[in-house]
Amino acid sequence: MDLSFFLPFELLPWQWAAWITLGIFIGMTKAGLSGLTSVIVPIIAMIFGARNSTGLILPLLCIADVIAVLYYRRHAEWKYIVRLLPWTLAGFGLAIFIDRLVPVQAFRYLIGGSIIASVIVMIWSDLRMRDKAPPSAWWFSALFGLAGGFATLVGNVAGPIMAVFLLSMRLPKNNYIGTSAQFFMIVNLLKLPIMIFLWKNITLEGFLFDLTLVPVILFGAVFGIFIVKKIPEKVFRKVIMILTLVSTVLLFI
Repeated sequence: MDLSFFLPFELLPWQWAAWITLGIFIGMTKAGLSGLTSVIVPIIAMIFGARNSTGLILPLLCIADVIAVLYYRRHAEWKYIVRLLPWTLAGFGLAIFIDRLVPVQAFRYLIGGSIIASVIVMIWSDLRMRDKAPPSAWWFSALFGLAGGFATLVGNVAGPIMAVFLLSMRLPKNNYIGTSAQFFMIVNLLKLPIMIFLWKNITLEGFLFDLTLVPVILFGAVFGIFIVKKIPEKVFRKVIMILTLVSTVLLFI
């Protein structure tokens, strides 16, 4: 089928490969393998530009969010979502403010710095507080909410930050995935008006282009669910930590 009548971009074969990989990784990420999307986001930003790529990726994330919520909705821990949301919205405001002051190319380093800080907190928590209750201080949720709200608005890469927070809560595998799915569906839907009306980087043409990835996202989600089922509970935490660290390093490349 000739798609050229609604595609606003002419892509080379390797760029199509990156675009398809993005769809697969988004599906797998929402199925529970947090951090995979961050691996491909820098390449997509290089192809379409940082601001345009953010607008292209967000509708894809919303589609994948719906799939994940439908599958994992019974496992969500709403108390963590409620704890994070106000601070996440404050992170939105921070991102909008900094957007006027900081060049676009600096966003990647700001996001990477936020994630590295989160990883340090997680490692500290594992080493020093293994036998203690999960952190419950208000500032802990505030730190991750602000960092996550900022990172998700400027680059759609809050997954590693939220992975660190939820791992710190020591949630079982399915509860971790279900809570993350519900949280990001709410957050990504709240981001849509900002990107459509304020930043104007979500367009009708871009959305039609996004539709080319819907079958790929569905495939990635099914494949991700299959893999997650095969990962034992104790191993799952280590897998998420490794993916988080790898995706953070890639943000600086």
